[in-house]
Amino acid sequence: METRTAARRSPLGPMAARFLFLLLLLAASSCAAAATGALVVGEDYVRPPARRHRKALLSLFPWINKKASSSASDPQQVHISLAGEKHMRITWITDDNSVPSVVDYGTKAGTYTSTSEGEYTSYSYLLYSSGKIHHVVIGPLEENTVYYYRCGGQGPEFQFKTPPSQFPLSLAVVGDLGQTSWTTSTLNHIKQCEYDMLLLPGDLSYADYMQHLWDSFGKLVEPLASTRPWMVTEGNHEKEHIPFLKSGFQSYNARWKMPYEECGSTSNLYYSFEVAGAHIIMLGSYTDYDEGSDQYAWLKADLAKVDRKKTPWLIALLHAPWYNSNWAHQGEGDSMMSAMEPLLYAAHVDMIIAGHVHAYERAERVYNGRLDPCGAVHITIGDGGNREGLARRYRNPKPAWSVFREASFGHGELKILNSTHAHWTWHRNDDEEPVRTDDVWINSLAGSGCIQDSSRELRKILMAP
Repeated sequence: METRTAARRSPLGPMAARFLFLLLLLAASSCAAAATGALVVGEDYVRPPARRHRKALLSLFPWINKKASSSASDPQQVHISLAGEKHMRITWITDDNSVPSVVDYGTKAGTYTSTSEGEYTSYSYLLYSSGKIHHVVIGPLEENTVYYYRCGGQGPEFQFKTPPSQFPLSLAVVGDLGQTSWTTSTLNHIKQCEYDMLLLPGDLSYADYMQHLWDSFGKLVEPLASTRPWMVTEGNHEKEHIPFLKSGFQSYNARWKMPYEECGSTSNLYYSFEVAGAHIIMLGSYTDYDEGSDQYAWLKADLAKVDRKKTPWLIALLHAPWYNSNWAHQGEGDSMMSAMEPLLYAAHVDMIIAGHVHAYERAERVYNGRLDPCGAVHITIGDGGNREGLARRYRNPKPAWSVFREASFGHGELKILNSTHAHWTWHRNDDEEPVRTDDVWINSLAGSGCIQDSSRELRKILMAP
């Protein structure tokens, strides 16, 4: 009653009150649009100054990075990855070398009905010595099921969910991750998603010879990487090659073992796997890839075995992009593209996802530099949050194949709904909010006329000895 009386005594008339209400509504809508980045997107978008300092590299000093654990035998840096059909590899590190490489697991919390024993390794790098790095493969596992597990026979309980065996399948995608507070925001945004697996096309820790940063990176990603499989390939920051002293990729290979043996590859730097109805290929931009290389021979054999009726989606990831209209890293993927693009085109690969350039770009289906309805959709997503900053300069005029480009941090999500349709979205990392800035529906080439109409010459590329 008091509220109604106050309203009747308002000095504003009915028309004035309505006008004021519309003004307030318009102002609120404008604020909301600004908050979601809806006003300006793409290459015209200029990231405003961060609301708080974001440039400090986390865990810069080794004495700050020690794992706060009650025991040297407790598992550290736990992460999981696929290890063949219905199997998962559990990786962790301990400071105590006497801890056994075993994993107890089951489908009920605190109840472990199965145990698997695995292998372990360690490495030294100049004055640094790693802990004991455990790799244990568990399974067979049921699809789309939550499992609880314990590493080394003691310590805290972890849990993960296995991917589905059928569509829909949801993939989180992020590249050039690093260890800044932008990285933390990106990981928090990914954590909010409903996804089955994470794909990372290179440049993980940005350790760059400082081995303690591999440890801090493992600690940083453990909350996510211990609950969903992380499938990664190497970038240039994983090389860590010292002439006459250290071969490349020693730290990466020891810590992030991928299922290369399970798919017939001879190197951890390139491999493939299948999940639900997708065949996913992880290629190595920094190991030999020419026509006489082991990687080329493996890729040709792997593509020839793909059954598009079983896996209608064919996706490849690598680090250095083949189609890039940013000024950064121009041409660095050209030689690999010259060698391998005909193979992927002959196999009708649907998408090729890269990192390296610290910005986002999506291309139309393209092949040999030209728009082609039977080519792959190329995406560059080297914008996870690295310490080197963003690549802000794009080349103009924009190539005909480039659809969307923006210099921002962020992550992508690929939701494959069925054998013919997938939905791709890119989410700008706007301080604490993930802003969906680019989205597109993608049709699988398996459901198009490309495979049926493909020339005999292209198919010969895959079948030739």
